[in-house]
Amino acid sequence: MGREMNWRKSSRSGSNGTQCVEIARVPGSQRIAARDSKQPKGPHQVYEPSVWRAFITAIKTGRHDLS
Repeated sequence: MGREMNWRKSSRSGSNGTQCVEIARVPGSQRIAARDSKQPKGPHQVYEPSVWRAFITAIKTGRHDLS
C-alpha cells in the first residue's frame, strides 16, 4: 500500500467530528479500508468488497442499530 489513500467521511457524520469513521479504496485493488477519523495516523482495517457490502446492508436493514 505504497500509494496514498483518499479518505472520506460519511455525509451523515456530525459536524463536531468526534465519532466518525473514514473509508478509502485501497490503491490497486477493490478492497475498502476503514479508520477512526480521530486517529488519521493510526491503524486501519481492510475489507474485501463482499464483506463491506454485507456490512453496509446489515446497517441499512437495522441489524446494527445502535440508537
